[in-house]
Amino acid sequence: MTTRNRGREASDDRLFGELPMQEKLKAAAKDMLYLLSRGYAEKSSVQLVGNRYTLNARQQRALHGMSCSEQQIVIRNKNRVTPKMLKGQTIAIDGFNLLIILESALSGAYIFKGLDGYYRDVSGVHGTYKRVQKTEEALLVIGNTLDKLGVSWVHWYFDAPVSNSGRLKTTLRELAEQHHFSWKIDLVNNPDKELASSAHIVVSSDAWILDRAQKNTNLAAYLIDHHIQEANIICAE
Repeated sequence: MTTRNRGREASDDRLFGELPMQEKLKAAAKDMLYLLSRGYAEKSSVQLVGNRYTLNARQQRALHGMSCSEQQIVIRNKNRVTPKMLKGQTIAIDGFNLLIILESALSGAYIFKGLDGYYRDVSGVHGTYKRVQKTEEALLVIGNTLDKLGVSWVHWYFDAPVSNSGRLKTTLRELAEQHHFSWKIDLVNNPDKELASSAHIVVSSDAWILDRAQKNTNLAAYLIDHHIQEANIICAE
């Protein structure tokens, strides 16, 4: 049994846990909103604002996840379906995206609520997924909550090129059989494209997907708000 946790580094309390730093991140997110809403590029905007507020690379990554334009907020809100409206629906899940956010929140890592209301983390698979202590708990929280919401079918998408994705698929399939979850799990080369073009309600906090999906639901926020009472959440506003 693994004892590894997800997402938290020794320096994170200093980088994110202190109130002055959280206020600095909020101010930086406001500057990002101004720049992105006027067409400035994301990468250069993060560097510009990050330098202004003396944010290091990890803090800039958090800022990037918290930031978006006014236009993106409108699009994402317009296409959003509330979790309580999921009864009888089929949903398509950005697998690594949702799972890693939940693992991070359950592991005590800092989670960042963006200006669009979506939760993001500063972890990542970096080409290899490694199961952590909270993996099964995260999957059960997802599965049990979706059952209570009355979701009829869940289609998981995972990146096939990511190492250990096959093992994770086996884990999900076994949990689905044990708990009678209506899950389909697919490994695909480009899950972002599959999700962005899906006719079903999409679960992801990935900006590229959210800006293209016909319908989305902010499931990660619902799960964290209702099931992880001691989550370390940093809000962009």
